[in-house]
Amino acid sequence: MAMIDEKYLLPTAIIDSDSPLILEHAERIIGTAGGSAVEKAVKLYYAVRDGIWYDPYYPFYRAEHYRASNVLKSGRGYCVSKASLLCALGRASGVPSRVGFATVRNHLATRQLIEFLGTDLFVYHGFTEFYIDGRWVKATPAFNVELCKRHKVVPLEFNGLEDSIFQPYSLEKKQFMEYLDDHGTYADIPVDDIVTAWKVTYGKERVMKWIEAFEKSGGMSPRDFNREDVL
Repeated sequence: MAMIDEKYLLPTAIIDSDSPLILEHAERIIGTAGGSAVEKAVKLYYAVRDGIWYDPYYPFYRAEHYRASNVLKSGRGYCVSKASLLCALGRASGVPSRVGFATVRNHLATRQLIEFLGTDLFVYHGFTEFYIDGRWVKATPAFNVELCKRHKVVPLEFNGLEDSIFQPYSLEKKQFMEYLDDHGTYADIPVDDIVTAWKVTYGKERVMKWIEAFEKSGGMSPRDFNREDVL
């Protein structure tokens, strides 16, 4: 196997794979016997996909919002938050892991979310990559199975051997997700880049209003994505 940069196995202040919470959770998921990198990655993927609920209204503007141990404690997060947690669990389990980003067009969001964003573009959509058997494999744990059923989308599976990105079509053959721009891969969460890109795409004034609302509410959003109108 080719040498891999050790930064993809090391903790950061955000991807805190050395946190006792993360280490204990990883052990609970994969067991003390461990297993191959493929087996570990698959178990971790499903634990994050379905164990952490997707919430597009999760805070997004501070490093602590993406800290893996915080996401684990909250039990919810949006795609980047969940990718950070999966990345941390991978590193805690000895599987080299990193995060990747792309801009996507989401055709199956809720009416309220599209109005909230002002567009169907999702900038810096996040996923995780595991280094397995000499190559990087993409895993996208964003949508939990309950949410997929509600949106009539087949839950995204991951076998540890092939890239797993969003399904292009729903069960009703409606277009679901288009990948438009690739923003590369990182050893850590580029919080400033994400916030800057959001301001460019969604408008600085709109993003600042979101931040002000989070500051006033202590990081809580009054919106419930699971009760919104599916398009």
